[in-house]
Amino acid sequence: MVYYKTNANWFGDVSHLAKSWTMVRIMRSVLAIGAYTAVLCIAVHYFDLFNMIHMNTSVFSLLGVILSILLVFRTNSAYDRWWEGRKQWGALVNHSRNMAIYVNTMFHKDDKEVRRYFGKHIANFCFALVEHLREGTKLDKLIYLTDEDRALYETKGHIPNHISMLIFDRMAQGHREGELSEGDYINIKAQHQALLDILGACERIKKTPIPFSYAVYLKIFITTYGLMLPFALINTFYFATVPLVMFIFFALLGVELLGEEIEDPFGLDCNDLPTGDIAHTIKTNIFEILEDRSGKGHTVKHELYDKFF
Repeated sequence: MVYYKTNANWFGDVSHLAKSWTMVRIMRSVLAIGAYTAVLCIAVHYFDLFNMIHMNTSVFSLLGVILSILLVFRTNSAYDRWWEGRKQWGALVNHSRNMAIYVNTMFHKDDKEVRRYFGKHIANFCFALVEHLREGTKLDKLIYLTDEDRALYETKGHIPNHISMLIFDRMAQGHREGELSEGDYINIKAQHQALLDILGACERIKKTPIPFSYAVYLKIFITTYGLMLPFALINTFYFATVPLVMFIFFALLGVELLGEEIEDPFGLDCNDLPTGDIAHTIKTNIFEILEDRSGKGHTVKHELYDKFF
């Protein structure tokens, strides 16, 4: 995710566009439509075909309005998914801290082993979830793994789910052995349930993209509109048709591709959610609670995004 300060530097913020992979895709397409329009203008001028091209520009105005409505719906749908993902990860921060506080308060003060156990597994649940929502959990991202842990995790297809089971198993053990009272067990169990709810909600966002037919229809509509637009403008604007078509196509295609980028908010595009950074923040917070580590002055190492130049 690109970090910036709102209203701090207008031209500095605009300069970030040149570094975005999505913007690179947009500019390639805009240059292609510009080349196509330029060739068309040259051909019409060279062969004097102006009298053969008669298209009513009002039709394109109407089509533009229809296309704009579709793009607004597309963008709103994509942003809703992005914002829902951010709310789920915000809830993950809160519930992870709550669980750490419950563990620190409910278990015996001298039991450092149980605090390390919960700290390790809560943090690893978050780290595992980051990669689970991308291309699968990477064990190298997890912390304090023993050889036995690694061998066991390698046999699991859903590592966040397995880690949540380990967390609940230790909670249930504490209840059975009298470390947790009935009321304490019910309270901490609710925090554990919240982790699974967040996991399921994020998987729902990840695995339910915008319907394919709708996405393809928009791409066909924008492409066809861009290819036909020069015929409507060339008799009025002549060679100025080239920059006009490029600008209009830039606006339409840009909205579509930006919506496509944030549709899956858990990846490594430059406008995706900083889930890796959030997971590191959670780790810092819970170990500060459970092991009295100082989080003061802790600097989060921002994740590198492979689609950000």
